[in-house]
Amino acid sequence: MLDDRTTAATAWPDAYPQGYAVVDVETTGLARDDRIVSAAVYRLGAQGEVEDHWYTLVNPERDPGPVWIHGLTSEMLHGAPLFRDIAGELSERLDGRVLVAHNAIFDWSMIAREYARAERTAPTRQRLCTIALAKELRLPLPNHRLESLAAHFGVVQQRAHHALDDARVLAEAFRPSLHTAAREGLRLPLLECRPLTEWSDSPAAPRIGYQASPGSRGAAHRAYGSYGQRSWRPSRKRPACPHPNPGRYEPGRPLVQGMRVAISGDTSVERELLEDRAIEAGLHIATSVSRLTSLLVTNDPDAATSKVVKARSYGTPVVDEAAFTQLLRDVAPAAAPAD
Repeated sequence: MLDDRTTAATAWPDAYPQGYAVVDVETTGLARDDRIVSAAVYRLGAQGEVEDHWYTLVNPERDPGPVWIHGLTSEMLHGAPLFRDIAGELSERLDGRVLVAHNAIFDWSMIAREYARAERTAPTRQRLCTIALAKELRLPLPNHRLESLAAHFGVVQQRAHHALDDARVLAEAFRPSLHTAAREGLRLPLLECRPLTEWSDSPAAPRIGYQASPGSRGAAHRAYGSYGQRSWRPSRKRPACPHPNPGRYEPGRPLVQGMRVAISGDTSVERELLEDRAIEAGLHIATSVSRLTSLLVTNDPDAATSKVVKARSYGTPVVDEAAFTQLLRDVAPAAAPAD
């Protein structure tokens, strides 16, 4: 833990947020029809001091999914409140604060969809991913798992994949990360939280015969169907990319509007949400890889998929999902057309 001398010596940046909500949710899976089964929030002050914490089970109104991961059975969740019953309490803890989570786009996406189902809007306007922060700080981690971040700061995890303990661990690891960022004068990797205001109640198509790639994060979570649940997602038409392709992505430099991006394999965030975020940033999502492709996003660069094989043959740059979500934070504007 960080000692008081470090706190006192840190000149706190005025531009930093005034409060944080460190969040963890456990879910029935990763797709848009999946539901939250438990949620925890640690509220932190401007310099990362713990103010309070909160935890609840949530009745997902469906099969609980990977019980072997989160440990929550149908019997345990049967009498739990529905999300719409706890939405107000959760809002009180998120209101006016930056949502902090490990792989924050996933937690935010699940929360935003639950609020949409409840015909409410989450009060959160910004999020911070601790994976992104660890990369900004260049922490010497073997990987970007929560347990690795915790071990780096000497935080002991007691119950992995229990929302309250995961939130506690993340809060304890976030505080020294925040102080290091302040001491080094780093800009925090904040992203906008765009709430869902539209949804569809049409039945989701069953994922017949779906299997995740071996060894991926999705493999443990997605080995079950959609159970005929309703699907909730933004109903917007995707316009054509208005920017010309500026060429290939150059490692170490930002993405540029108009770049053609292909995505291959499983992603921890639902594919449509990831693609929508890229399109909103001004990128072109390609359905295949060609010599014109600027970048391939994949969590399994050694896979034998057609996109990976073509990218390898064309020398197309490849990044993983975590790196791509960080690149989306600062996409450079397209070059102005020549006169």
